[in-house]
Amino acid sequence: MLAQELIRIKRDGGDLAASDIAQFVKGLTDGSVSEAQVSAMAMAVFFRGLKPGETVALTLAMRDSGTVLKWPELDRPVTDKHSTGGVGDNVSLMLAPIVAACGGAVPMISGRALGHTGGTLDKMDSIPGYITQPDEALFRKVTKEIGCAIIGQTSDLAPADKRFYAIRDVTATVESVPLITASILSKKLAAGLQSLVMDVKAGNGAFMASLDEARILAHSLVAVANGAGLKTTALITDMNEPLASAAGNGVEVINAIEFLTGAGNDARLKLVTLSLAAEMLVSSGLAANSAIGYAKAEASLTSGRAAEIFGQMVAALGGPKDLVENPAKHILRAPFMRDVPAQTSGFVSACETRAIGVAVLDLGGGRRKTDDKIDHRVGFDSLIALGAKVEKGDVIGRVHASSEASLDQAAMALQKAYLVSDSAPQAKQSVIEKL
Repeated sequence: MLAQELIRIKRDGGDLAASDIAQFVKGLTDGSVSEAQVSAMAMAVFFRGLKPGETVALTLAMRDSGTVLKWPELDRPVTDKHSTGGVGDNVSLMLAPIVAACGGAVPMISGRALGHTGGTLDKMDSIPGYITQPDEALFRKVTKEIGCAIIGQTSDLAPADKRFYAIRDVTATVESVPLITASILSKKLAAGLQSLVMDVKAGNGAFMASLDEARILAHSLVAVANGAGLKTTALITDMNEPLASAAGNGVEVINAIEFLTGAGNDARLKLVTLSLAAEMLVSSGLAANSAIGYAKAEASLTSGRAAEIFGQMVAALGGPKDLVENPAKHILRAPFMRDVPAQTSGFVSACETRAIGVAVLDLGGGRRKTDDKIDHRVGFDSLIALGAKVEKGDVIGRVHASSEASLDQAAMALQKAYLVSDSAPQAKQSVIEKL
């Protein structure tokens, strides 16, 4: 059937057959469907939606548009996690080695920053020598020998999604639950996973700001993934403040190393990370229930095994062999740093999390255009947590900047992002619910 006929069917609210969707995706991949036609289909889906069966068909067709990995050489269950994006979300850096230490294999294919949210690959790029785009042979070798490898999407994994997303990005059609679902899952299915855990963020720093929106997306992801044959669960987690006490690339890597070695103690970050690890261990058959999975994950931290595996992974992918022991020796620091004081006394009662993510972007820690170069040194650390009691002049965070001017701007942005009031806020759950 002609592409324009498929567009017309969806425009008028009709259902597309799986064979028609596969034909359209084939045209996406080989270029026989024009950019205008892709844009029109994206807009039709944006307004008309897709039924679960259509979303499954789209996901599978985009998965099959390129290489689909298989892992016959592994004697461990193959599992992964995906986050919908947030500020100070460096969970992947700790989660992959934690699950590997507990017997899982985690071939983690991650992405770069999107808008105000950070990207795992940009964090890994702050490690000198680390290869985020290895060839398949090295990716397989590291995953088999170490138990985990954090890399970027290769050009031959779900190439249809790469073209589809680029067009959606410039046609105001990104915020479509079926298209978000198919985009995320096509890449995860192409990675050859046996199980997946989704971390769906809700709050003022998330793409899905309301809990209802997050639930809709989480339900879609779980239903479609399982419909496509990938065992999947989801946690909805809070993003009304940065997850870690750091936001930026290099500063989040240092924060992750401190987490792994026990030198840092971000309570919310620990709860979310270990809760996700527990779900991965249960889904992959390595723990009988979440409580046992949580205990196993925590034991991998206290024993030092997870930190050891992270260091081995970094070294195997070209990074420094002593990064865990000497992070300050290798992670470049910004030339200008300043503590930011609270302007009044009271309790930290609210945080404009998105504003902190945008401030990192303004410092140079993210991209406004696809070809922008990231400054991996900049960002914030020592970020204060919601509910903390402060006196005027107490530190609410520290800015890392490349210039005096950007230092001043970021300090002002951070002060505006936090609300200090007379009463303590009601405590929020870091892990809101499980699907």
